Amino acid sequence: MRRDKESKSAPIGVITKVLQILETLNDSPTGMSLKDIAEKTALNKTTAYRVLSHLAQERYVFRDPGGAYAIGVRLARLGSGASYQATLRKISRPMLEELAQITGETISLAVLEGREVLYLDVIESAHTFRQVSHIGMRHPLYCTALGKAMLAYYPEGEQEYLLSGVTFERFTAHTITCAANLQKELSMIRRRGYSLDNEEVYLGSRCIGAPIFDDSNEVMAALSVSGPTTRVTRKAVSIFAAAARRAATEVSKSLAAGSHSFVAGPTPRQQNVSLASTRTWRAHEIKYPSQ
Repeated sequence: MRRDKESKSAPIGVITKVLQILETLNDSPTGMSLKDIAEKTALNKTTAYRVLSHLAQERYVFRDPGGAYAIGVRLARLGSGASYQATLRKISRPMLEELAQITGETISLAVLEGREVLYLDVIESAHTFRQVSHIGMRHPLYCTALGKAMLAYYPEGEQEYLLSGVTFERFTAHTITCAANLQKELSMIRRRGYSLDNEEVYLGSRCIGAPIFDDSNEVMAALSVSGPTTRVTRKAVSIFAAAARRAATEVSKSLAAGSHSFVAGPTPRQQNVSLASTRTWRAHEIKYPSQ
């Protein structure tokens, strides 16, 4: 009889431990170490590690390269958009930082919110003359590399819905101002796997975007490399695009928690370009003006 009671109560104890850990992580969006989690929840480290390992395996918890734990993609989706965005920022950060080192230019991470691009994270270039962006900034989806990178991979019906409510405003002489021309460009983006903003928002600025997919291979965000046309030259576009697509692929793989079936975009040859080889190309092929 005592054994029956214990078997019924044991799962409740496990659930309590799981909830303690999740509530603790929810209060710390930047992540916590195993030691801190154990102390905060009053669980021993072995128990906390066992619970965290299972939650990570099921993608309810994410463990970053430094060993810190945070709310994972699967759980964040069940919560508020803010939680999901914080998770996306945390998972993407290492790849954004490496992309910034490779290109030397401003790196941005964004999602679509309504018919606008919402910037979730920005790493500004160290150059004095640089593209200036900031977290929380919004831009129209039709004229930004970030917006077009996401829009290109939306299903046709969703594309039509989004574009039906767009007022095409001309920011420069290069801005796309009609849906027909934009649709042609979206088809080109799907073929080559990256998007371009060729001075469409700001004169003298060029931006390259790459889509980020979830574990269902649905586009959910995008990252970009942006800078002045004097450095982000037409010759440099293919080099930066390869680096951006590779970084976006790595983010997507992290979001898919190790799924080996993910393919980011339609050009496998570019997808095989490693970040390391891109760094070598940059050193030999891109000439930066003195600052």
